[in-house]
Amino acid sequence: MRLKDTTDVHASLIAVVADGIAVGAGFCLAVWIRFDSGWLRVPFGRPHNLYELYLPLILIATVLFLFVYKSLDLYVRPQAGTFSDKVPRLIRATGTGIVLATVLAFGATNYYAIKVSTGVLGLSLVLISVLVLVERRILYDLEIRSARRSRAMQKILILGTDSMAVRMEQALTNDPRLRSEVAGFFSLPDEEPDPAISADRKIGDLEMLHNWLKPGAVSKVILTNSGIGNRRIVELIMLCEKNMTTFNMVPDLFTLMAGNVDIQSVEDIPVLGIKPWPLDNFWNRMLKRAEDIFGALVGLLLAAPVVAIAAVLIRRSSAGPIFYKQERCGEDGHPFTLYKLRTMSVDSEAASGPVWTVEDDPRRTRVGAFLRSYNLDELPQLWNVLTGEMSLVGPRPERPHFVEQFREDIQSYMWRHVSKPGMTGWAQVNGLRGNTSITERIKFDLYYLENWSFSFDFKIILRTFFARSNAY
Repeated sequence: MRLKDTTDVHASLIAVVADGIAVGAGFCLAVWIRFDSGWLRVPFGRPHNLYELYLPLILIATVLFLFVYKSLDLYVRPQAGTFSDKVPRLIRATGTGIVLATVLAFGATNYYAIKVSTGVLGLSLVLISVLVLVERRILYDLEIRSARRSRAMQKILILGTDSMAVRMEQALTNDPRLRSEVAGFFSLPDEEPDPAISADRKIGDLEMLHNWLKPGAVSKVILTNSGIGNRRIVELIMLCEKNMTTFNMVPDLFTLMAGNVDIQSVEDIPVLGIKPWPLDNFWNRMLKRAEDIFGALVGLLLAAPVVAIAAVLIRRSSAGPIFYKQERCGEDGHPFTLYKLRTMSVDSEAASGPVWTVEDDPRRTRVGAFLRSYNLDELPQLWNVLTGEMSLVGPRPERPHFVEQFREDIQSYMWRHVSKPGMTGWAQVNGLRGNTSITERIKFDLYYLENWSFSFDFKIILRTFFARSNAY
């Protein structure tokens, strides 16, 4: 077994043991708080053999939790992404575990005459959630520190020299847990090279790839531009297979949407089309609307003091209204009025017309620059969410001027209007905002719309608090 595999196996085993300890400790602590701490009233008295009754059930419930965590791929290593990415699945896994523990308690009560306290179950949910999150955060940091001290175990060749190739190298090198080293780039025909890739790192073209591929020499080949044609791609796959090298490919927009194909029949005629979006489902829309209403109410309550302070600062720093109103395109392309805290001087686009905000934009006021850097100028949009014009999470709304421009120039642009626009979105938390690639934003927006779930929204909301890239 190679060192790379051993390292990942050890990390998985440590996570299993740590989760078991955290879950078991949560149950034991819940039993102690309920019966022995003296903090809570015990109306039916404390069982004399308290821990003898509960310990077997705790052991069984802990094993159930570990199986749930395993089923949700929480022991896959190396784990990619940020810790906030893991939180929704951890919470969902813990909730599922408590449901199974409740079923276990019901069975124990009915078949073995062991009455399990509902107070213990309620406390367990809270305590296990906290302990597992803390324990997982510690493991997450330890795995990153360990990976930084380890040498690269994967030698990777990137087929492509465009901007996607640059982003791929950054993604591989930024996460030390992948233990990857990009050995070089191969040029592809009819692509626009990115100047960020120096000439000495371009080690050839596709015709020279076979000189680099020998069993054990290269771990992985990644194609970042699928425009070379299906026949050439198949040839590359076969070449990698002969040399025991893993082949990966970054899909284009059509490939991403191909997995969303639906086959229907009109009498005996098969018809291909796009599957309904998850948010076309009535119950999904109701769940998302409930999420929006609850989030907007809580958000408005918490944001009120911040908006009040910002209003005073805006009024003192420059002449003009506190709030800024702008027409944006919402669901199905229908226009609505979006509200923001004013961050620029009045009539800032009078001479130029609609333009993108750029870094160090001179139109911003001093207070406005601060508000934009922390996304505080968007807090009034919680009102748009509450009134149903926007959602907490979704593709960011654009101005009609740019929508008319992009619908002609950018393929699949209008699909982003199949749902309500959001205060935050998958593209935004990945740094695609402001004066960035519209084509890249569309890929992230469509991925979100095709893969929507309540936990995905929760993950994006968590990441929004730390997403300040291109916030100008």
